[in-house]
Amino acid sequence: MPQSGAGAPRWTAEQANAWYAKQPWPVGCNFVPSSAVNDTEMWQKETFDPTTIDREVGWAQSLGFNTCRVFLQYIVWNADPRGFRSRFDRFLSIASRHGMTVIPVLFDDCAFDANREPYLGKQDDPIPGVHNSRWVPSPGHKLAVDTTAWPSLRKYVGDLVGGHRSDRRVLAWDLYNEPGNSGMGEKSLPLLEAVFGWAREAKPDQPLTVGCWGGPKALEDREVELSDVISFHFYGDHAGLAAHIEQFKKYGRPAICTEWFARTFGSSMAADLPLFKAEKVGCACAALVNGRIQTNFPWGSPPGGPEPKVWFHDLFRHDGTPYDPAEVAAIRKIIRQPSPSRSCSTSHSSGS
Repeated sequence: MPQSGAGAPRWTAEQANAWYAKQPWPVGCNFVPSSAVNDTEMWQKETFDPTTIDREVGWAQSLGFNTCRVFLQYIVWNADPRGFRSRFDRFLSIASRHGMTVIPVLFDDCAFDANREPYLGKQDDPIPGVHNSRWVPSPGHKLAVDTTAWPSLRKYVGDLVGGHRSDRRVLAWDLYNEPGNSGMGEKSLPLLEAVFGWAREAKPDQPLTVGCWGGPKALEDREVELSDVISFHFYGDHAGLAAHIEQFKKYGRPAICTEWFARTFGSSMAADLPLFKAEKVGCACAALVNGRIQTNFPWGSPPGGPEPKVWFHDLFRHDGTPYDPAEVAAIRKIIRQPSPSRSCSTSHSSGS
């Protein structure tokens, strides 16, 4: 890819489409191991769990998935950069062994926990019945707007993107999950723009993106303007998904729906996966295995409620049995089918 000045420029649409044409149809999941309550617990030395990761990524492979999106956590890197890099590299190796590329997420405004700032050490146990009850942002809402912290945030981006700039195990860099979410609004715009600049300095071979999710228009416009490939989030029914895909075609760049699938909102593997495949739009369902993040419960679920009859996200129980065997069979069948001959397209958002 071309390079100029301190960093490489944004890819042209032609370069982005040429890159995408060389990839298999990206289909997969967002991944947090069932043993982790959030990304801090996933990546800390004391609770990093490669045995569970290996087993559960294997279940993703068994479906035919070929990519997974995974959230990183700045505060864990900041406390132990060398150890974090080692654990991240081990995760990449596990995924690769299962035929999976990885879409790492570096920053995140999303916060379901009442304690919105991330912290090191033992993480609180999940609140029974509550969706993603202990999720925390990265680097945290305070640091995201504290420009005195930005030199360290810049080192974090450079260390990870630069350290893996030619790593074929990385499919793309998702720099910032849902900027503006959880009350941040347009306060996240300066960091969003800075992160793209820092990542460009590393001159990665992989594309850069930030997913449109239905947040503040100023942020969403910049996400599209700065991204090499378009990514988006959508939770809704089939007709809404089709409309979002059509809306993004106007940008003329490849598209990946990096968060999707909520059964009670009308999502359907049997209906939606063929649409993604026909339109050549990548997709990653919201979750894989039911565990400590409790994403079988819907957003806003009250504490102590019973397991919902219809799960919100997850595909597998923590013992590897499918929540819905027919659904899992449909996934495998659709992924195995030859891709129809259609032109490359692009898509739009409504987020988590």
